[in-house]
Amino acid sequence: MDRKTLEEMLAKGNDNPLLRYTLGSLCLKEGAAEQAVTHLQEALRQDPQHSASWKALGKALASLQRTDEAIVAYIKGMEVAEIKGDVQAAKEMAVFLKRLQKQ
Repeated sequence: MDRKTLEEMLAKGNDNPLLRYTLGSLCLKEGAAEQAVTHLQEALRQDPQHSASWKALGKALASLQRTDEAIVAYIKGMEVAEIKGDVQAAKEMAVFLKRLQKQ
């Protein structure tokens, strides 16, 4: 699905964490990091245990040079991923976190 279709779904009241995550990811890919942050934060408000949303939020924040917030997102995301057994996501966020901390 494209971003416009997803935004129309959201406008019709079909708000849920997966829709917000997908919209946030698409916004990030399109270079709309501020919008990505908004959607990803809402996804996490609705489902704070969604590790992929934490990872995408960290990326979006890092792209906006909001390093301290990105670090917090990655740390929280790693905690969530480890609890859920999402080993790959935890490893990826650890790599992104190390890169940010070197800056």
